[in-house]
Amino acid sequence: MTMIASVPIIAKAAREKSGAVSSPELTVEELDDTHSVEWDRFVTQGGGSFFQKTGWLKSIMQSYGYGIKYLAVRDRQKNITGILPLVDVKSSLFGRSLIATAFAVGGGISSKDMASQKALAQYAEQLGQAAKASYVELRGGTAPQNWLSKEGVYAGFEKSIPDNPEDALKAIPRKKRADLRKAIKAEGEGRLKFIAHAPLEKVYDLYARSVRDLGTPVFARKWLRALQQNFSKEEIGFSLVEADSVPIAGLVTFWHGHKVMPYYGGALPAARGLHAYDFLYWKIMCAAITRKCSIFDFGRSKLGTGAFAYKTYWGFEPQPLVYHYKLITANAMPDINPNNPKFVLATKIWKRLPLFIANRAGPVLARNLA
Repeated sequence: MTMIASVPIIAKAAREKSGAVSSPELTVEELDDTHSVEWDRFVTQGGGSFFQKTGWLKSIMQSYGYGIKYLAVRDRQKNITGILPLVDVKSSLFGRSLIATAFAVGGGISSKDMASQKALAQYAEQLGQAAKASYVELRGGTAPQNWLSKEGVYAGFEKSIPDNPEDALKAIPRKKRADLRKAIKAEGEGRLKFIAHAPLEKVYDLYARSVRDLGTPVFARKWLRALQQNFSKEEIGFSLVEADSVPIAGLVTFWHGHKVMPYYGGALPAARGLHAYDFLYWKIMCAAITRKCSIFDFGRSKLGTGAFAYKTYWGFEPQPLVYHYKLITANAMPDINPNNPKFVLATKIWKRLPLFIANRAGPVLARNLA
């Protein structure tokens, strides 16, 4: 973090649509490393996202070299009333943008009132203008006034989970529950084994193979290493499922308050017939119950994809994800996703690349896909 002069934002006391009353005076600051504890406390206690934590932002800086802006609003009593982490993404393919939060499904502004949100949005726009960025992007939250919004590309999947495995299993739709029972039986027969604490390298190898098969460039190993370094074992976990001692499915899971977030997952084709992927998610759900979590966050998926359909088979209802944009030099909102017709041919070619080539070239491209 870097510290610059604070900027006062004066607002008339007024009742917003939400019913909140704005503060008569707020100050926007860019915080430095000495405020890490205070920042993370606000994220945790204020209902912020895992992707707003300093651990996520430091990992981006260490892995990709992108600059981070830690914007915070304070009231007259110097209490933080809102935060906005911005990642300064300089892409050789797509230009420059300020994103909250990059390499994540969510982020955006987290604030206690509409006045704080407005102050942060205004300041972010000023930063975008100073940087001559294409746009400023907020992934989630309420749309600031005069910002554009976009949905219909991604959906999120969250669901409350019961407080015991028996009820959790009953809550899963019949067909998927039958698949799970087969996997649980295979575990009892010694054919499947769950490894709760697995080596990062083995999980990465499975993930890299899986995303190549989907036509997507993989991120560098150092990204996972940075996350492992910047988060505690209580916040990030690496797990595997083995079949006859061979790893066939792997998962990186994040833990945030009452929420469990299975995030990066990959599996070999052999995992399908053994329902190893189902088994892996089930084991994480059971671990979440043990840790008294109440929300299972299945992450985002693009509409119309197999991953989207798979999550509905578990009984999860899709929730449209809405992202907000302030265009600076761009004339239209970005459309950087594999569903864009411009990327269809590239996706088809990528699926056919030898794995060693995809794993070497992938990280070079992935840093542009923030």
